[in-house]
Amino acid sequence: MAKNVTTGRPVPAEAIRAQITAILTAWGMPADHAATTAGIMVETDLMGVDSHGLSMLMTYEDGVRESRIRIAAQPKVLRDTGPTALLDGADGLGHPVSAMAMNLAVDKAKQFGVGVVGVVNSHHFGAAGAYARMASARGVIGMVTSSTRGVTMVPTRGAMPVLGTNPLAFAAPATRNPAFVLDMATTTVAAGKVKVHHLNDAPLPEGWVVDGAGQGVSDPHEGNAFVFDRPEGGITPVGGTESKGSAKGYGLAMLVHILGGTLVGASFSPIRNRTQKPGQPHNIGHFFLALDPAAFRDPGAFESDLDDALDVLHATPPADPAEPVMVAGEPEDIMRARRLAEGVPVPDSLDLLIRGICERAGAPYLLRPNR
Repeated sequence: MAKNVTTGRPVPAEAIRAQITAILTAWGMPADHAATTAGIMVETDLMGVDSHGLSMLMTYEDGVRESRIRIAAQPKVLRDTGPTALLDGADGLGHPVSAMAMNLAVDKAKQFGVGVVGVVNSHHFGAAGAYARMASARGVIGMVTSSTRGVTMVPTRGAMPVLGTNPLAFAAPATRNPAFVLDMATTTVAAGKVKVHHLNDAPLPEGWVVDGAGQGVSDPHEGNAFVFDRPEGGITPVGGTESKGSAKGYGLAMLVHILGGTLVGASFSPIRNRTQKPGQPHNIGHFFLALDPAAFRDPGAFESDLDDALDVLHATPPADPAEPVMVAGEPEDIMRARRLAEGVPVPDSLDLLIRGICERAGAPYLLRPNR
């Protein structure tokens, strides 16, 4: 797991929530959707996923300004066939429709044993794990995939990027232990984490980014350019190189797109980019699956067995006694507790960008109002 590199003076979570809410509201997002979106974004920052929280506001501002993101959009149900449904995000920001979709999937799972809800005509929805956690918090298994806007992954044996970071998240509830939560990009690293290294002037770990000749890039600013600005080069699939299993990450990325894009009718970025005109929405799709363990086991049996399995993993002798074995989701839980107590570090460079957004939007600046 990559170390978190964000540095900066800490800001209380509630100040970040208030700041995001103020900006979204100033842009014209309805109050209930702004509260949902801000809640998901601040939780993402609390868990240390700095690439998908406050720092996304610059990207969202571009979409709103260019009319790609319909900030006042109201999602609607296109199809409902019992255990499945399809929602239309109405070209709005992805957080409100995604929260609606996962909660609807959970409702269906509690009624039918399984609930599957797709979303079409959406935009970036933040961290996929936020929605998987919604399911586990309500006592069911959740799985989430999403198509993507960016084209950043260089496929195995390829020279140019074709796929995105194509996230996959899975959460399962336990009892004695916190929920098991896997939240991963199918690339070696999320594109936004390259941006975080760029903002913090921190070198890129080996194997994250390759140039147009397939050579590794360690300079964070060069790496950021290959990921976000240049047509060649990009991020490697999980595994990094073919000899280290990158075909697995490449295959998982396509699985994610099939469920979160092709199944629901969302666009495939390399095809969409050939004809897309300025101001046209991205038509991103999402996929939400909920499974009720009670449909398969007696009440509590699944959670008890999962606890036993997690206990075995925790009891694994560590290679370094100072670093005990953890399971997916626990590093984020630990980070959340720490940041709730100490605040979320916000780099001065990001703080300056947020100030600019506030000025342009006519929103109050709330992160460090006395500075």
